[in-house]
Amino acid sequence: MNPSTKDQIAGSVNEAKGKVKETAGHLAGNTRLENEGRSQKLGGKVQKKVGQIEKVLEK
Repeated sequence: MNPSTKDQIAGSVNEAKGKVKETAGHLAGNTRLENEGRSQKLGGKVQKKVGQIEKVLEK
């Protein structure tokens, strides 16, 4: 598996985990957990984009 594909998959996983944390924090009224989820979700989006850019540069 290419590193770019691994980055895209890991980014999607982190984005999903962040979404779950953000939702759980919102429902529980825990702003720290909600912010942590937002941060992880954003990090996942960035990682996914890095994977997409690497894939384009491989060609």
